[in-house]
Amino acid sequence: MTAVAPYRSAVRPTRDRFSHLVRAEWTKFRTVRGWVITLSAAALTIILLGVMTATGNTMTCSKGPVEVPCPAAPTGPGGEAVTDRFYFVHRSLTGDGAITAHISSMSGRIRRPDPEGLIPGIVPWAKAGLMVKNGVRQGAAYAAVMVTAKHGVRMQHNFTEDTAGSAGALPRWLRLVRSGATLTGYESPDGAQWTKVSTVTLAGLPQTVEIGMFAASPGDLTVTQSVLGATSSAGRFAEVSAVFDQVGVQGGVSGGTWARDDVGVEMELDGKTPHHPGGLVQSGDTFTLTGVGDMAPAMEDGGVRVEFTLTGAVVGLIMVIVVAAMFVTVEYRRGLIRTTLLASPRRGRALVAKAVVIGLAAFAAGLIGAGVTVPLGKSIMLSKGTLVSPVSAFTEVRVIVGFAALLAAFAVLSLGLGALFRRSVVGVTAAIVLIVLPYTLATVSLLPTGASQWLTRITPAAGFAVLQSIPEYAHVLGPYAPATGYYPLPPWGGLAVACAYAGLALTLATLRLRRSDV
Repeated sequence: MTAVAPYRSAVRPTRDRFSHLVRAEWTKFRTVRGWVITLSAAALTIILLGVMTATGNTMTCSKGPVEVPCPAAPTGPGGEAVTDRFYFVHRSLTGDGAITAHISSMSGRIRRPDPEGLIPGIVPWAKAGLMVKNGVRQGAAYAAVMVTAKHGVRMQHNFTEDTAGSAGALPRWLRLVRSGATLTGYESPDGAQWTKVSTVTLAGLPQTVEIGMFAASPGDLTVTQSVLGATSSAGRFAEVSAVFDQVGVQGGVSGGTWARDDVGVEMELDGKTPHHPGGLVQSGDTFTLTGVGDMAPAMEDGGVRVEFTLTGAVVGLIMVIVVAAMFVTVEYRRGLIRTTLLASPRRGRALVAKAVVIGLAAFAAGLIGAGVTVPLGKSIMLSKGTLVSPVSAFTEVRVIVGFAALLAAFAVLSLGLGALFRRSVVGVTAAIVLIVLPYTLATVSLLPTGASQWLTRITPAAGFAVLQSIPEYAHVLGPYAPATGYYPLPPWGGLAVACAYAGLALTLATLRLRRSDV
């Protein structure tokens, strides 16, 4: 019997390499001029609307009946806009040293609408304590241990950092110790048993600093919400008075006279009279300090935030949604999906290849749109005298790249919904309901703040958090709501939620594709 060898083809088998699939999908995308034009128009729309917003944005300030240029907020060590307004009684300290004091009481006054005028009262974040500061210039580095009216003992430094101590009430002993660039705050109920509150390091702290006592009170901020959900806030004048005694200083402290500085005080129109000044009343070894203001991030007073130049984001997003959904639904409508799937027996790979192409295309459109709009809009506003809240270069880049990544995630989500429902109208509508509708409801104040925060936490609209340039600070009272640009999730956390929805939609579409005959 003769053995017959099986036939072997001379042609080497090929695999449906993923790069080939991506290249094929890219070819499909770029050959449909309408899709390319629409994504280009999305980027252009973002730019044009942003420039129009920046051009139309004006800012005026008044001092009594007179309009004056808005003063720029001082900047802190981290480059952020800050409020640095307090009454400071201090001496110069060269080298290491410490200050200890007993605070026996705090009281205050708050301005109420006429005819009440000034009434006794104290706001929750009114504070008094001990401080080491690199001079008395606004925005200079500092560390302070303090007692607050309603938030217990705190250790704060450089405006943005805050550490809680005990919730103990007055009277309270405080101590602040300097060792090089390291500052350590302590508290005690009796001056004998001491508890450390925190230790911080102030980079670049010079040999000679100012050490002493301070008092400050932020304004009485009331955040209200209308029946329709609109959030508004009103700030009223407030001041605090704190009584210090048994004050002791150690180390290389200058002579026995205490200097007095009303740091950051504004002047009346005559340029000489302080507006709402602080003060000191000294009786023997007892010091009563009265202060106004705060040491904290400037928030709304810092100027327009860079992400507010992206007013065309939603319009551009809708255009991206339409293109992304049609990128797959048009193949179902024209019966071309079978041809697409013949290129790869593994159907999920073809859908993922489409996601890569539309995601990268949307990312490019977003990067161009935001990359032009943010710096250009900021430049236009500054040239018009509009204050722009300063942020680090990293934060500005994060807003730009984050916006591009957000468009990419929403494009993939829309593609997945289009593949899942297989009809353009249904896919586009589903994407708008999932993304645009929650964002709109949350940011135009149609819902209570709590509901708005939940919408921007559990829906794809959470991704807009990646645009937030100024974080929420626990030690600063403010109108924190999506309508004012504050989101409940951190920037990358919000983007992760949007990406998770995109992944889920793509997975469900793949499962349906595998189980159907197309």
